[in-house]
Amino acid sequence: MPQVTTPLTVDDQLWEAAVQREAVLRSLAQIKVLTAGVIDDSCRKLGIRPSNLYRLLKLYKKNPRASALLPKKSGRAPGTSGLVATVDQIIQTAIREYYLSRQKPNISKLCRTISMESHGAGVPCPSRKAIENRVKSLDPRVLLAEREGPKIANDKCRPVPGELRADHPLQIVQVDHTKVDVFVVDEKHHLPIQRPWLTLLIDVATRMVAGYYLSLEAPSSTSVALALQQAVLPKDDWLAARGISAPWPVQGIPELLHMDNAKEFHAKALRRGAEEYGITLFYRPIATPHYGGHIERLIGTMMGEVHLLPGTTFSNIKQRGDYKPEDVAVMTLRDLDQWLAIEITGKYHQCIHRSLARPPIAVWEEMAAHAETVIRHPQDNAHFFCDFLPSVERKIGREGISFDGIKYWDSVLSIWAGNLDRKVTIRYDPRDLSAIYVQSPDGSYWKVRYRNLGNPSITRWEHKAARHSLREQGRREFNEQVLFDAIAAQRMLVAEASAKTKRARRDRQRTREALDSSVPRSDVKPLESGKPIIPTGPVLPYEIEDWS
Repeated sequence: MPQVTTPLTVDDQLWEAAVQREAVLRSLAQIKVLTAGVIDDSCRKLGIRPSNLYRLLKLYKKNPRASALLPKKSGRAPGTSGLVATVDQIIQTAIREYYLSRQKPNISKLCRTISMESHGAGVPCPSRKAIENRVKSLDPRVLLAEREGPKIANDKCRPVPGELRADHPLQIVQVDHTKVDVFVVDEKHHLPIQRPWLTLLIDVATRMVAGYYLSLEAPSSTSVALALQQAVLPKDDWLAARGISAPWPVQGIPELLHMDNAKEFHAKALRRGAEEYGITLFYRPIATPHYGGHIERLIGTMMGEVHLLPGTTFSNIKQRGDYKPEDVAVMTLRDLDQWLAIEITGKYHQCIHRSLARPPIAVWEEMAAHAETVIRHPQDNAHFFCDFLPSVERKIGREGISFDGIKYWDSVLSIWAGNLDRKVTIRYDPRDLSAIYVQSPDGSYWKVRYRNLGNPSITRWEHKAARHSLREQGRREFNEQVLFDAIAAQRMLVAEASAKTKRARRDRQRTREALDSSVPRSDVKPLESGKPIIPTGPVLPYEIEDWS
């Protein structure tokens, strides 16, 4: 039976092999004329023959994602163990306790040790090739740290030692969050709500702002995904929708995404999505603020301009004096988003940068025109966005998919319903739970809406609040209708209280902004129910072989 492999369900060892292949093939795809030396070097890195390398390169050019390089043959997947469990355990133990040591024994000595252990246990001795494959599968950083020491491992494996330097666009992109130093007001009553959160990305080589995301929600992996989406995709339609004529040419997949160690930057969806598109994630070492200097200075620059807006909180209480920001706040979140877009494209990009001695946009245009490496772009914009959404595993029953007490159904599920005994990967947008995205075995996403289309769109945080409220009432078990009734009741209470309390206004605006911002961008085609995000090419058969 064909193996079904998707980024979130594939074995870690197989996925690491695909990521390694993607890194090598990405470099080859940018070379116009492949010499024999380049081919031989690439074959040595991947441990394959030239014929297989050309086959993989052709496959990668058609679909430049790591998941396209996952094995799809019948039988045992390459890289998995074909040895009996006892032999495999002997190999792993010998590598861990003998080979990973400062004495640095070679492979021959490791093989002799494993041979003696196997003989003593009365099991067949594994081949040298099997042992070498286990060693090759080790994390290079771990291997160097155990055999050479942590300092050498850091020096050799750390992508950006010391000060961050980049010599071409999108080689290094930094990302970070900040709470904006200004109060925003709700759109209905124009009364103060809270200070919003801003996620910013900056291209280190050119100092161009690559993208941003403004929200009333605290930073999360979704914030990172949405900011990254704006950074990677074209911005012309986005700017036109805001009536902005200034150019913002930054677009393309970054080579390395640099960030701190916040929890949202370690989410599995972000990590696997980055690996899928060949994006290296580099986490800033603890207590090394100079590593994040570019994004920190950008945030400082933006907040310095924000301090001129009505409703600003300034940087500290001493600056504020007897000024009360909530009393003079006038900008809605939408107004602030518009102001930021103009500030970035019409001012920051156009003014001379102190470190560059030139405007960032001029540096970008020059570097992009003369860059030796080609800027990569996703084949499908909507697919790129879905690849970074949070995910869960669910089974498809005869009534469809149940996710957090809500039923989802579409006719596309009929071929799976009640017949597929394994779970499938589904992704969801926390800003709008009215639809989920089901990933099929060929990697395509299918948009599946509520089974009851009469239910309103809700946000993830509304859903959690309603469940919590019902449990506080002693209702441990409740159906879907009760859940939506509770959300409707909460919205009514918030609407009635919004003119009276700040928290109620904030909750109302959070819901409105989330549902509004979840509408697909104008440069991303909206998904139709029952149609895959990737409609081109033949649809591969699903993992069901016997229909009798």
